[in-house]
Amino acid sequence: MLHPLTLALYQPDIPQNTGTMLRTCACLGLAAAIIEPAGFPISDRHFRRSGMDYLDHVPLERHISWRAFEDWRRAHRAQKGGARLVLLSTKASLTYTKFAYQPGDILMVGRESAGVPDEVHDAADQRILIPVQAGLRSLNVAMAAAMAMGEALRQITHTTP
Repeated sequence: MLHPLTLALYQPDIPQNTGTMLRTCACLGLAAAIIEPAGFPISDRHFRRSGMDYLDHVPLERHISWRAFEDWRRAHRAQKGGARLVLLSTKASLTYTKFAYQPGDILMVGRESAGVPDEVHDAADQRILIPVQAGLRSLNVAMAAAMAMGEALRQITHTTP
């Protein structure tokens, strides 16, 4: 099965959020990638509980490091095209609804505790923002990922009657 998008999780900290995001990928028909090290063992019971029995329905790539992920992304781009890295970031200025998503895009979320380092920010083809009310920092990472995945799928699969 061809997956229209991939959700990449950069060194996730919280197993429940990771399980929730992977479950969302399964339900929406997206692939997923985890860039390690994660802040928990992938066998963690909280991760398994939040992902429920959906985890077996997600094509999941695990990468031992940021460099390994970038090597995979370059190879994917060379073979199949696409693989633009679209980073959800509180430091971005382009809102997620204004970005033009394409099949093959990789939506990336950062660590709950620290986001992503500058090296990852710099490697992104685009950085997008989900605006929140003044004085508030950010949404839960699983909620932000779901919002961006939904908008991306809406754009990619939208057909005019």
